[in-house]
Amino acid sequence: MNDQAQELRRMIQNNSTSQAKTLAVVSGKGGVGKSNISINMATQLNERGYKVLLFDLDLGMGNVNIILGHSSAYTLSDFLYKDLSIDNIIYRTSAGVSYISAGNGLNEAIELNASMLSKLLTGLHAIQLQYDYIIFDMAAGANSATMKILLAADDIFVISTPEPTAMTDAYSMMKFICMEGTESEFFLICNRADNERQGRETLERLRKTTLKFLHKEVRLLGVLPEDSHVRKAVISQTAFSSKFPRASISIKLDLLLDRYLNDQNKPMTKQHMPSSFVGKLRKFFSQKD
Repeated sequence: MNDQAQELRRMIQNNSTSQAKTLAVVSGKGGVGKSNISINMATQLNERGYKVLLFDLDLGMGNVNIILGHSSAYTLSDFLYKDLSIDNIIYRTSAGVSYISAGNGLNEAIELNASMLSKLLTGLHAIQLQYDYIIFDMAAGANSATMKILLAADDIFVISTPEPTAMTDAYSMMKFICMEGTESEFFLICNRADNERQGRETLERLRKTTLKFLHKEVRLLGVLPEDSHVRKAVISQTAFSSKFPRASISIKLDLLLDRYLNDQNKPMTKQHMPSSFVGKLRKFFSQKD
């Protein structure tokens, strides 16, 4: 444990090394397409030449590897409980997408002790040095450990649909995150919209509500349409943006990523201090729940 702690401090103090940008993808409820969006964001960023790691944090109910049509012998819990390095649980699909599986068993609850926490922080810092972007696909209801990872992320992508329950739950998630205290920015996406107008109205309602009650500005990234190609891609266990690159949702997601990458106030470069993500994470873990 002491050796791990010393290695972590050494890495954090090495400010000359650039690090991956960390993105957390959340929703207030399940069934809004969050994991599919996470997978296809990773796929499209990978196709653009970025080195991306997709990190499934839906512990016990993870489905990233299933949607990707890929099997993974080891999961995050294996890394924490067994004598494995972080590289041992990183898998790469034939399409070139790297991912870490959360596992899809029903008994994946993880209680971190001091040694496991040190190992987790060291592992997270190590992968930050290997990738341009790390996308955390969060569970609809995160536990204590994964919530801290969410709070430490550079940017938070909030996924909703036009359904009133999805909008209410998305707002509740943002409210909870704000109450926990984070400097991360919210980027809103409306998924499964019948048309552009419906999606824009959904995003505007969320933006105005968040500004009025949470006093926080959010960025509206865009609208993704209801598209039958998504279901077809899931059945074939392939990312829709790879299998159907000319589908409406693939084109819209590509434009959405362009908007994010080209945002003048949030340039997608590795300019963050090396201690940014892991430093914030250490702070959150040091606080009492």
